[in-house]
Amino acid sequence: MQLKELNVVAIGGGHGLGRVLSTLSFLGNQLTGIVTTTDNGGSTGRLRKRSSSIAWGDLRNCLTQLVDEKSIGSQLFDFRFDGNDELGGHNLGNLILYGLGQIHSKPLESIKLVRRLLRVKTPVLPMSETPTDLIAFYPEGRCRVGELSVDDMPVMPKNLMLAPLVKSLPSCIDAILNADLIIIGPGSFLTSVVPPLLIRDISNALAQTKAHRVFIDNIVKENSPAAALTLDEKLAWIESNIGCLPIDSAICHDPNVSSTRVNVFHHKLNSDTVPHYHSRDKLIAALNLCISSISNLDSTASKKVSAS
Repeated sequence: MQLKELNVVAIGGGHGLGRVLSTLSFLGNQLTGIVTTTDNGGSTGRLRKRSSSIAWGDLRNCLTQLVDEKSIGSQLFDFRFDGNDELGGHNLGNLILYGLGQIHSKPLESIKLVRRLLRVKTPVLPMSETPTDLIAFYPEGRCRVGELSVDDMPVMPKNLMLAPLVKSLPSCIDAILNADLIIIGPGSFLTSVVPPLLIRDISNALAQTKAHRVFIDNIVKENSPAAALTLDEKLAWIESNIGCLPIDSAICHDPNVSSTRVNVFHHKLNSDTVPHYHSRDKLIAALNLCISSISNLDSTASKKVSAS
């Protein structure tokens, strides 16, 4: 079993998911990205305040990561306005997606149009077409609303939920159920990795799929309360919040990380030019190591069954 032969689903948000999609872009339509849409900061947050809409920023980032960065399309969608006027700080790609969202009744139609414009073969799907926000609950019962507030919490929240509760798209569920490999992360644990898992359709599909589910850990500690958690504490927190553990193995840059709950594959992942970025070549090597180990385990299990 080789990576190029697999149907792969990558789930998450921010720059982490964009990096994974960029790394695996050679898979074309064998790859599907499911993107977190709860961001309420920056250009995206300002647009969400104008009218109720999903967060477009992570979707735009993932789309441009799948295009040659020197292409006019990538430069256009990544262009950010300077200045202190109404346009200052806005990203042109976000504005285009927001404008298309006002024309089309469904965000997915806007995304499909942009994919055609940018010639992106890989399906990039929002975790939901319905706007929703993160709500984090302290152990004492207090709560905070929105991604920005969640990442700024001084302690790890006991629970995280979406308000309102939303459903995912049928295409997201089909992709998960038909996948051979599902990648979760890297990225901010509470605000990029976890939000899609909180959607019941997605967590149910992750529990039912026959795909191998791998969690890719961050290279450096993130700036959030999740930074203090061990890998097993993160896994236990996910299981407590969504009712299942949708992860079979983890790929970790730190050789000291261990787990009593999943298989851990250690591999250097950092880019030689930007140390906190995942190297594309190293990430592919780590995924191939994981896939090879899975294949060997399956082969051993088959031989034992045949012998019996």
